[in-house]
Amino acid sequence: MPVSPFIPTTVITIRALEVYRVARLRCPRLGIQAFVRTLCDIHGVAPRQWLAAQFSVAFDVYLAIRAVVDKCVQVALGRNTPHWRLKNACPCCLYKLKGEPFLKIPLMGTFDGNNSLSRFWLREKVELDKGVFTPGASKERVDDRVAPGDYYLMRDDVDKWGKEGVEDLMKSFASNAEDDDEEDRCSERWQNIKEDVTSRAYGMYDETGFFPALCRHGFVLKVVDMVKSGELMPFITFIGSKYPLAITAHLLNILGEIAIGYDIGCKFGKMVKVHPALKELARDKSFRALVGAFHGHGHNRLCGLDNLMKYVEGVGLEALETCESFFSKSNALASTTRYASQFHRQQAIGTYLKHADAFETYQGLTLVLCSKYWRTLEIKSTYTALQLSMRDLGVQSHDEFETWRTKEKVHLRSLSKEPEQETLEMEYYQKLVNLMDTEGRVAAILGVEWPFIPAGHDTDYAEAAKATRRIETQRRHAPEVQAKAVAAVHDLEDRLDIAVHWIPGDEKWEAVAVMVRRQHYQRALDHLQGLIISRMFELAKCNMSGTGYKLRKHIAKALQARSKAVKNAIAKYNGIAESMTPPKPTLNWNEVVEYAFLTDFDLLYEGREDICGELWAQPAGRAAMDQHFKLLRADEEILRLNIEIRRLVTYMVDEEAFLRREEECLRAEGKEGLAIQGGLLRMERGRKVPGFTGSILPGVSICRERHTPVVRDSDTDMRAPSPSPPPEDDSAAAPADDNDVDVESDDEDGMMAEAFMNIVRISRDDSAEAEGR
Repeated sequence: MPVSPFIPTTVITIRALEVYRVARLRCPRLGIQAFVRTLCDIHGVAPRQWLAAQFSVAFDVYLAIRAVVDKCVQVALGRNTPHWRLKNACPCCLYKLKGEPFLKIPLMGTFDGNNSLSRFWLREKVELDKGVFTPGASKERVDDRVAPGDYYLMRDDVDKWGKEGVEDLMKSFASNAEDDDEEDRCSERWQNIKEDVTSRAYGMYDETGFFPALCRHGFVLKVVDMVKSGELMPFITFIGSKYPLAITAHLLNILGEIAIGYDIGCKFGKMVKVHPALKELARDKSFRALVGAFHGHGHNRLCGLDNLMKYVEGVGLEALETCESFFSKSNALASTTRYASQFHRQQAIGTYLKHADAFETYQGLTLVLCSKYWRTLEIKSTYTALQLSMRDLGVQSHDEFETWRTKEKVHLRSLSKEPEQETLEMEYYQKLVNLMDTEGRVAAILGVEWPFIPAGHDTDYAEAAKATRRIETQRRHAPEVQAKAVAAVHDLEDRLDIAVHWIPGDEKWEAVAVMVRRQHYQRALDHLQGLIISRMFELAKCNMSGTGYKLRKHIAKALQARSKAVKNAIAKYNGIAESMTPPKPTLNWNEVVEYAFLTDFDLLYEGREDICGELWAQPAGRAAMDQHFKLLRADEEILRLNIEIRRLVTYMVDEEAFLRREEECLRAEGKEGLAIQGGLLRMERGRKVPGFTGSILPGVSICRERHTPVVRDSDTDMRAPSPSPPPEDDSAAAPADDNDVDVESDDEDGMMAEAFMNIVRISRDDSAEAEGR
């Protein structure tokens, strides 16, 4: 492969370029410079600065040739229609069959933002003063090339969701009474909805990360780049949402009904409902925003009862946390894309996504389905234990668990917002306490006598004068402070229509004093809960793959300090809890650090009714209720898995037949360069899982495009256009793939037939075969 278009003096072999391409896909941290130096070491040549640049040029040309060849193959197969890849991204989700059972939620996906793949914005330094610089204009070279593939949504398509109707959206969102009633503390717990966090990196990065959408099996549906928002900074909360809004609109238009899991799905779902350009489409397509299983336990209990996966009908046992495992692998791209150009960054991400779908997600699809099936069967095996728990608790019917859930929602909703009258009364009580304290301090200040210092006394006159001035200042301020306290009390008395001051011992005084103590209790609990949230997430990050040594040490120090803060918060909480009437449950260190779910805190909140006697508030009752809903979701998961397994088998059979037929047609037409490159991926031989109730016999797909021959224009030249300078012949452009197809032997055909028969044979009862022997 030449490195210059006209008079090349250096060439790089196709084999070397292919080795680097495949190696980088398997190890994204491998950069061009490291690979070029490796080649220099192999050949015993001293590294040269320009070799990496030359290799980069040749590699771009090589990838461009591969992209053109791939595009021609897609045209030959009739797969060049708009959004074909998206509509066929996942065989289990999208390859629907005739006569299959109805699914309440036909398609589930998840998306999330990741800032690991951010790219520095190269800008000039402008000197404002001696030694003081500020970022200036961009000094990046203009590169209008577009990375191949259709994984990315264009920036223009994304930006319009941050510009159109933002002000209307804010007004609608702020004035929605239904959403106000359901307002919770969830959004305060997530960094991606806070303005100060999202605005920090704008001056440093051009792309601040990327935002992928995946199906529940891990196939990439669509990706957008998160880019600085410039002049729309005042509307940062909604601009930060333009990425999920853009992807949601695209998926609804192309794929139809879908449910999306998001770490702030509760807040995002409300945004979609009121968005002027999206609410109609979302309603027509029955869009549902969900909260992933991991992030869901960081939301408060009231939010979880509506949005947590185990309480949502139709989702099965899906966690919708696929993005987290995806990011643990894709983060390896960060080191090679941080200082790359915009084109090379998207090129690296696009090729990685394509490789991950084909060689990671698809190859592991059978294992994923089997793992889900085994886990579901394990949960279904706990039905007997649930029956015993119901008998011990005196629960007569499974319907009572839904009643418990409703009661818990009603109770927690009553705690979410205090009545305005009670709030004003507590404020009035606090102002009276402040007034009494102020009057006491005024009396103490006015009662201070000025000491007489005889002439010739050894006392320091300067210190005595300073003390006298301090007392005079306090005497002058005391009446002013008292007047302000009296004015505040009078204002609240007018608002509450109170004719006589409350005094200690009055019935109203004592009743409101109890409410104030309850408020202090709840605030102490809020503080403790916030510390526990931080501790749990920091522990998860500390043990996450890819966390560097320095960051681990930083997190370890933060955890050490956090542990002391948690202990202090526990001590403060216990002191307030013991002062309550009746005393509230106290906590110890071991109980707090072993809390499995953050939602357990919510039942500690003081309510207007005693729930200690309610079964749903007791640990045994809550465990039984959780197990009941898990079993409900397990039945849904079995139904979904039975459908998905049959879809996958049918897809494999149809795809195999289609590709072989089209390959023969292309060969018959004399278009060897477009013959299918390599054999299909084969499913490993397996055995039937005990408890499997589905069928893996192939069905009949609704989409018939794989069953009808592709009509091609015989006059159309399907060969890849020759770049300048002309490349090597077709065999060089695809060095090994064509030869693999040409020399495919009859033995391989026999192996493929045997593998297919093994797949079909799985549906037989292995135990019956064993008895027959």
